[in-house]
Amino acid sequence: MSGHSHFAESIEEYLEAVYRLEREGPGVTTSGLASALGVAPASVSGMLKKLVKDGYVEQIARGEVKLTRSGLEVAVRVLRRHRLAERLLTDVLGMPWDEVHAEACMLEHAISERVERELLRVLKEPDTCPHGQPIPPSDLTDPPVRGEPLAQAAEGTNAVVASVTEELPEILRYLGEIGVRPGTALRVVQKAPLGGPITIELGGARHAISLELAGMIAVTPA
Repeated sequence: MSGHSHFAESIEEYLEAVYRLEREGPGVTTSGLASALGVAPASVSGMLKKLVKDGYVEQIARGEVKLTRSGLEVAVRVLRRHRLAERLLTDVLGMPWDEVHAEACMLEHAISERVERELLRVLKEPDTCPHGQPIPPSDLTDPPVRGEPLAQAAEGTNAVVASVTEELPEILRYLGEIGVRPGTALRVVQKAPLGGPITIELGGARHAISLELAGMIAVTPA
């Protein structure tokens, strides 16, 4: 896919979203894409017809699609550049991690193959973005899944934060304020019953976070 018209960028964003949803499971639906992209289901239906016609996705069930090889190539390329751009903005330019996602969404479409190679060299070939999400390999293989949701951890568990799966600024800002970032060690102090909050301890302080928020934080055993 050549050129970087607004329509070409929209196609890239759709394919990137399909890639993410495929790996989150259980499948990629029109409603799921509409929610992920913040657009109307009718708009998604129209774009999916275009993507099927152009060979980027294939219909596997009513209202459900998956990437073809061509679609996977585009999605991986765009997501790699997005997450490398996030690394550049945080590691080199010093921007806060809650501000880089929106900027990277614009940069991802403009990064060339040569610039991507230079970014990898300058950034020393990082494996993840600042939020801990994997930078997908260029050979199109799936990156390893790191960690389980904090919401599933038992009381008394000592864990290390692997990633934050949602890149909403307000969530990242709050987690940054209490010190929850990739690489942070924490302990699950208490889990309230009936879907109540989870109390975690890190850096000598305790914080009660909602079960929903805990589901957005992936952790590995300490």
